[in-house]
Order: sequence, then C-alpha cells, then structure tokens
Amino acid sequence: MADADTLELTQTLPLDGWHRARGGRMVPFAGYHMPVQYEGIMAEHQWTRESAGLFDVSHMGQLMLTGSGAAEALEALLPGDIKGLKPGRLRYSLLLNETGGIIDDLMVTNVSRGDEEAFYLVVNGATKHGDIANLRERLPELVALEHLEDRGLLALQGPRAAEVLEGVFPGVPDELSFMQGTSREWGGVAIGISRSGYTGEDGFELSVPVSHADKLANALTSDERVRPIGLGARDSLRLEAGLPLYGHDLDERTTPVMADLGFAISKRRRAEGGFAGAERILLELEQGPVQKRVGLTVEGRQPVREGGRILDGEGNEIGRVTSGGFAPSLGRPIGMGYVAAALGAPGTPLTLEQRGKLFPAAVAPTPFVQHRYHRKGAA
Repeated sequence: MADADTLELTQTLPLDGWHRARGGRMVPFAGYHMPVQYEGIMAEHQWTRESAGLFDVSHMGQLMLTGSGAAEALEALLPGDIKGLKPGRLRYSLLLNETGGIIDDLMVTNVSRGDEEAFYLVVNGATKHGDIANLRERLPELVALEHLEDRGLLALQGPRAAEVLEGVFPGVPDELSFMQGTSREWGGVAIGISRSGYTGEDGFELSVPVSHADKLANALTSDERVRPIGLGARDSLRLEAGLPLYGHDLDERTTPVMADLGFAISKRRRAEGGFAGAERILLELEQGPVQKRVGLTVEGRQPVREGGRILDGEGNEIGRVTSGGFAPSLGRPIGMGYVAAALGAPGTPLTLEQRGKLFPAAVAPTPFVQHRYHRKGAA
C-alpha cells in the first residue's frame, strides 16, 4: 500500500517541523510535504534492513466503521473474510468497483468490543478522500464512517523494531504476532498498535493523536537503534519486498487476480461470491487472467523506471513496467510490471525499452528479498 504523488499540495504533516529539524528533504507527495530522505536513500534503506527505521505515514487515511452489519457491509465491497476476522486481527484487502477493478488497497482491523461492530481501516493517502466518498455512497445508513483526522500514523520497521518498541510499550511485542493489533495508554492518550508494515521486515504501525505525535516520535528515536527514514527508502524497501504501490502497480483497470493478489480473496468468499466484481474475479481465478503482475530482474546497473515498455523475443510490446528501481540489498536493478500471462513464468527472458535503449531482463519470482514477518502460529 502507498500513494500517487499527483495531488495538489495543500497540507503539512503533524511532524513537519520535526522532519525539517532533522534534515529531512521535503517534497510534494499525496497532497503533503513529506520527507524523501535525511542522510541518503541507500543508507536509510540499509539501516532499516539491519536495525530499525521510523517512517511518518500520517498522510494515509485512518477510518472507523461502526454499526450493526458493518462486517456484512464491508464484505459487499471487499473480497476478504471480514465476518471471520476476530477482534484484534488485521487483514489486507481491496476496495473493488463493480467490475472487479481495484479502487484502493487497504488494511482492515476488527476493533469490535462486545456486540458493537467496529472496524478500523487504513487507506492510501492519495485516494483517501475518494475512498471516503465511495464508502459513504455504498455503505448502508446504519453503518457510520468516521475519518480520524486527529490522528497521525508512524511505522517502526526493521529487525530490531521489536526490541525498540519493548522499551516504550513493555510487553506489546510478546503479545502481538504478524497481522495482530492492540492498544495501549501512553502519556494519557490511547495508541493503536499493529504488527504490520510495508517493508517486508518485522515492524509495527502506531496510530497516535496528533497532539502526541512528536512525543512518540522522540521516544522512539531516542533509541540509538532507530533513525528516521524517508519516502525514497520506503519505495526501495517495498519494491524489494514485492509489494505493490497503488496508482502505479494497482488501479481501477486491475483486478486482484491480475495483480497477483489472489491471497486477498478468502476461501469462503471464493465459494460464496457476493462481493463487488465477483463474477469477473471468480472467472479469472478459474481460467487465469489475460495479464499478470510479475517481478523483473534487469541486467546491468541502470534501473528501468515506470512506463518502460516490456517486449517479447520478437520485439512485440507485451506490457509496461509499473515500478522500477535499484535494489540496494541485491546490488542490481529490479522492477515489476504486467505481461501477457503466457509469458509470466519465472525465468522467461524479456527485453525492456526505456528512452530508446534496450535492457535484457527476465521474469523473477517475488519477493526479491525474503519477508521477515514475525509469526507465532496462525494470525
């Protein structure tokens, strides 16, 4: 999950001054000034892979859905098993249009207590206002939707993230496995904590009132194992992890099957259907899509960026690169893109074309770098 950078710049993050004071180079992204880097993308990337990085993702939309029938209402729009999601559990899912195209990818957490249904959603920053309008139009009147505009969101990611979090929230790392969430009082306010993230590393996302965002960021970065990390390294980390970026690798023309996100279509939903675009999506699951998202390895040192053409052995265009960059962990350029499904097998040789130059490439399995999520039993 992440965002396009085409929105008109209108807002600053709650931690805008905090970033600038630490040397963050600010750029327009998803309607905000956001830090692209502090000490350099390569160094920040490697630090996150080796220790712990702190990302400010407060541009993302935090929503709360409450009311009788909320799970059932969400299941009409998402292909995941929301009714079977236990309190304190998270699920990656997709907001779909009526033809099965992806309006947005998101995280949904069951935060229900007792008989009162409540679901916390995190949606992408560049799409959040459109998502809110779409949900309000399609959800039944009994389900209330609240945009939590008074909360920031921080992501602590890396192999030492759990050690760091233990110092601020004792006991929480032991309580949570991957895709589980909880809450704690800290400094007199409630902090929502999930064990999740967008780097492929173990990590946590922390929902914090805007009034306490700088205090929490200071508490985390006071540990020498933590450094602030910008958008540049966030992008290279998620690309190595094979994670799609909304607005680039995903859009409303793309179905979950095309995007290789079939895992987000729960077993029960495959059997029962009943979600937006189900007819098309279930047919693609059975017969296969015409195109599919694949990983790409590129020979040489020069990355092929988004928009590069993907050619078969005879020079015919069979797709486009949707994400591309240099992978610091691998020391080589990688990418993702869509190709004709018949040419999507790992090892298939391809040619990429960018600005008139040709680059030998091959289809590669993803993730490029192994995920290191913390799992202790089924989550």
